[in-house]
Amino acid sequence: MDTGTDCFIWEEKALLLSCKLQPKASKDEFVEVSEGRVKIRITAPPVDGKANKHLVKFLAKQFKVPQSSVTIISGEANKLKRIKIIAPQAVPQELEALAPTMTKTVGKQ
Repeated sequence: MDTGTDCFIWEEKALLLSCKLQPKASKDEFVEVSEGRVKIRITAPPVDGKANKHLVKFLAKQFKVPQSSVTIISGEANKLKRIKIIAPQAVPQELEALAPTMTKTVGKQ
């Protein structure tokens, strides 16, 4: 398991998050950081964009931002994605445990 420092970068006030998505899971959750990506499980199926929409909704809630502040910048049709979160207001506790350096920089950009 990685330290988590390379699963995200800051670009001014935006957080760029690299993730590996596992759709059709039993619950929505952050699982681990591996190979420079945070693994995220979501309950939605990978059909007709449902998984992507659910991922945006999940991340918006977790980072306490409107859904319009969360954008999939690459990987729309892939399980490997890059997500942009504009001005996150919080770091989810589960993710903080996986990537502790993220908390030290949230809100300081």
